Amino acid sequence: MTRAEIAKSLFMQGYTCSQAVALAFADLCKIDTEELKNLMLPFGGGIARLRLTCGAVSGMVAISGLLFADKVENKAKMYELTRELCEKFQVKNGSLICAELLKGANVNASSGGAPEERTEQYYKKRPCHELVYDAAEILEIYLSENPI
Repeated sequence: MTRAEIAKSLFMQGYTCSQAVALAFADLCKIDTEELKNLMLPFGGGIARLRLTCGAVSGMVAISGLLFADKVENKAKMYELTRELCEKFQVKNGSLICAELLKGANVNASSGGAPEERTEQYYKKRPCHELVYDAAEILEIYLSENPI
């Protein structure tokens, strides 16, 4: 199973978009899995359902920092890597913003409130599982081209 498939499966099991992407790479990180899960929780729904930066993107970026920050020469190089990953996601999906991604799929992108119940209908109408897959796949490909 690829890391992208693992991330999608984790999302379908009820993890947030940010958790699903991050946890698919947990074995590569020097952080406890439970701590990683807790760390990434608030980023779901475009940061706590504010519909800002897509949680899948946040998970991808957080893991890239954990894996590569001590391997790049400086902050500018880390920003360059982050921008490269985000650009690939944006090219593939049209945006980095949760609200725009949901509206593009004709899903009500209202913010705030409690997360929606994860039902079969929830998964059918939202593109989130595919966005999680895409973010994890982008990072997975980057890692294959730039081993840690």
